[in-house]
Amino acid sequence: MSDNLPEVPEQPIARTGMFGTSGTGDTSGYGGLVVRRPAPVSSPRPYGSYFDEIVDGLDHEGVERVVVDRGELTIHVAREHLVEVMKKLRDDPALRFELSLGVSGVHYPHETGSELRAVYHLCSITHNRRVRVECSTPDADRHIPSTVSVYPTHNWHERETYDFFGIIFDGHPGLTRIEMPDDWEGHPQRKDYPLGGIPVEYRGAEIPAPDQRRSYA
Repeated sequence: MSDNLPEVPEQPIARTGMFGTSGTGDTSGYGGLVVRRPAPVSSPRPYGSYFDEIVDGLDHEGVERVVVDRGELTIHVAREHLVEVMKKLRDDPALRFELSLGVSGVHYPHETGSELRAVYHLCSITHNRRVRVECSTPDADRHIPSTVSVYPTHNWHERETYDFFGIIFDGHPGLTRIEMPDDWEGHPQRKDYPLGGIPVEYRGAEIPAPDQRRSYA
């Protein structure tokens, strides 16, 4: 694992908005939210529970950092080692994460160089354990290796993550949009995607911007 880990900021990160907004009808989260403390950048050993066994069993150079937060284990993996790590998680008898619960995307526009992440939720039926794997990529180079060869059900999940976040999964057998129309511009779950004022194609209507929507408060 890399020793060059960024430090956790001492002061809380505060962003206001979300459901506590007042004066507008915006309950979409457009204004952000309040974060009391940032999530830990990396966690010290011992991790607790069965987490140490998983990390020790993995023991791969592709592991960048390990985070234990709210009783959940997240392993951050470098994209060039992602497929190898996923195969080991699936095939090693001591790990045996034979079931994937899906792939999702996250967009952190303020994290320069790792703005986009693919998140994999794995379950070991053999050992009754769970682990989350995260793989980051810069917005300027939105490529992550496809893991369809390891978990075939990732076919549709990677397509959805591409559709909504724009992450390109190299080696995917057919990386096309799965929910938005083929000619749709942009990726609507990114945080820089405009909210409101977008024509609704099948009705010819238009969604108002968040601060112009009707408030039911």
